[in-house]
Amino acid sequence: MAKIEMKTPLVEMDGDEMTRILWKMIKEELLLPFIDLKTEYYDLGLEYRNETNDQVTIDSAEATKKYGVAVKCATITPNAARMKEYDLKEMWKSPNGTIRAALDGTVFRAPIQVKGIDPCVKNWEKPITLARHAYGDVYKNTEIKVPGAGKAELVFTRADGQEIRTTIHEFDGPGIIQGIHNTDKSIASFAHACFKYALDTKQDLWFATKDTISKIYDHNFKDIFQEIYDTQYKEQFEAAGLEYFYTLIDDAVARVMKAKGGFIWACKNYDGDVMSDMVSSACGSLAMMTSVLVSPSGVYEYEAAHGTVQRHYYKHLKGEETSTNSVATIFAWTGALRKRGELDGLPELTAFADKLEKATLHTIESGRMTKDLALITSMKDVTVLNSQDFIKAIRSELEK
Repeated sequence: MAKIEMKTPLVEMDGDEMTRILWKMIKEELLLPFIDLKTEYYDLGLEYRNETNDQVTIDSAEATKKYGVAVKCATITPNAARMKEYDLKEMWKSPNGTIRAALDGTVFRAPIQVKGIDPCVKNWEKPITLARHAYGDVYKNTEIKVPGAGKAELVFTRADGQEIRTTIHEFDGPGIIQGIHNTDKSIASFAHACFKYALDTKQDLWFATKDTISKIYDHNFKDIFQEIYDTQYKEQFEAAGLEYFYTLIDDAVARVMKAKGGFIWACKNYDGDVMSDMVSSACGSLAMMTSVLVSPSGVYEYEAAHGTVQRHYYKHLKGEETSTNSVATIFAWTGALRKRGELDGLPELTAFADKLEKATLHTIESGRMTKDLALITSMKDVTVLNSQDFIKAIRSELEK
């Protein structure tokens, strides 16, 4: 069978640990036999990020702007333990944070539903889509380890040289300081993306922050969302029979547990990071959630919403068998290939992405799955497959 042709390359961002192993398996078993795969490759593994002083991450983001579609493997965001383990020059920032800052936009995450894997929250009948702001907050922070007594101040110097100054805290001993920021432009882009996505998918939209405590920072998000909704989207929402409302993040967490699903929940950057993990885990597994970053300029970056599966990687290095769920990583590839096919007018490529997703879900629904799903499925007498055999089973379905 002739391979499906591509016109424009995808930007391919390789990653770390067990997901890097799965990445290679997916390409060899599910992509390269069927597609004349064109990618511009960037190694975002921690060793090479360290070697290039993280320049490779910046280069991959610029390439994404150039080509319009990227697919990214999960990557390590180093902490103190990783500094020692990998002998790093410095504690490099989150690659996802760097890429999101460069592209702006919004991350939309939704659980992958499959028969036999029922949500832990029994009343969730439809997927809950998390819309996560993709810029700023702790992902672009600056931090200081306070050595001892002294005064910490927040200072803004205007372009004309005038200062706005306020005291953060009078320290009487050691401590820590963190500075975060955001921009009205990015928040407005976030709001537009959420309202447009809600209209496109015909879903209600919730937005939640903590404006009662953060009376300037979080309140600014709330005000910008409300102004844009009132002036540009209210009539469209009402005509479509859709609802937009704001609520406190703690109220939203309580309400979501009693909801039936089928709506978009918009959150600030960190809140969206945490809540998407909660929703995906409650729907079966962290490896069962799609994630796509959509920028205001029409650039797309697809990734899995989970981490690098460190524990399985250490088992793999010892030569032990693992049963690692690769579904979200497969769906990152299918999402990118589908979008590339849409943008380049290649229906065969788009159809291939649909078929690969269908083959993946059918493999699970036929009772062949990884251990994480076998532990929670309502199906009886399932077959637990190791990491590689699960991908090979999907290939068998795909070839049919």
